[in-house]
Amino acid sequence: MTMVHREGSATTEDTRAPWRIGTRGSLLALTQAGTVRDALIAAGQPAELVVIKTAGDLSSDPVQKIGVGVFTSALRDELAAGAIDIAVHSYKDLPTAQDPRFTIAAIPPREDPRDALVARDGLVLGELPAGSKIGTSAPRRAAQLRALGLGLDVVPLRGNLDTRLRKVSEGELDAVVVARAGLARIDRLDAVTESLEPVQMLSAPAQGALAVECRSDHAALVEILSGLDDAATRASVLAERSLLAELEAGCDGAIGALAEVVESLDDEGRIVDELSLRACAAAVDGSEVLRASVVGAPADAEQLGRSLARELLDMGARDLLAAEPDDGSPSRAVSSPATDLPNPSPMENSR
Repeated sequence: MTMVHREGSATTEDTRAPWRIGTRGSLLALTQAGTVRDALIAAGQPAELVVIKTAGDLSSDPVQKIGVGVFTSALRDELAAGAIDIAVHSYKDLPTAQDPRFTIAAIPPREDPRDALVARDGLVLGELPAGSKIGTSAPRRAAQLRALGLGLDVVPLRGNLDTRLRKVSEGELDAVVVARAGLARIDRLDAVTESLEPVQMLSAPAQGALAVECRSDHAALVEILSGLDDAATRASVLAERSLLAELEAGCDGAIGALAEVVESLDDEGRIVDELSLRACAAAVDGSEVLRASVVGAPADAEQLGRSLARELLDMGARDLLAAEPDDGSPSRAVSSPATDLPNPSPMENSR
């Protein structure tokens, strides 16, 4: 089911057909897609939003039950059918198996990828009393929360951001953990009581990043969208998703990864860019967390991600991720081998 929104499209004097940007209908999804629409319009390209209902929007079941691709498959179906020209995804929602029909033509600059705590009475994580109910939708967050040993009661959580925040304000939960990027995009950072540092909780691979996708055979559009691409974000996401692919796990695995491009000095004292990647794999009951890190050149992002994943595997990550939780938490299905990696260069796909 689709509804076309014409607001924000080209002026009436512009006779070119606008690019149709597919998006889910939540406030967050519309805001994210709206940034892409606005950037295209600013570059002289008329654009409009097309809202698409997904199975995930119609279900209240946990993501582990309905599947990792539930929020993106409907958009991709419309893209393949030609009903839309562009799809905008939260990158972390994309399945790990690559679909050759599509190209991730742009990964715009990333929002802050950290997780955020929204707690009653303005409390930070360390101030929540033992037994406090804290909601999260992600095994990754649940595992890392439990590993902190604070005695929190971690409970499953679904719903849009407003629904999650309301569960705290109405007293159903003492706190929730959500992506800080989502709150930033809908202008709700005022609700954050603590931004969780990576030493406390590593974010999901590609958290805070958008994937702007089009059909692989649409070379002209790939070229246009490449102007929205951010090289540092693309390298970081490539490293994180490569690690996820090598571990053969989707977003339902208790895996955290964060890559950053930072400036460093080489052996000759010159300032160069360096890619720092850290990752963890955890038992969902929090009983064990494996951590590792690596540093290298941004150009080697994919290799760095895969090598760090192999280090985690050598440490026992496969058995850890495959283990059934013993605390009533939902089990995690390990996905099939994964190769959904952002294309090395958007411009290469236009040739």
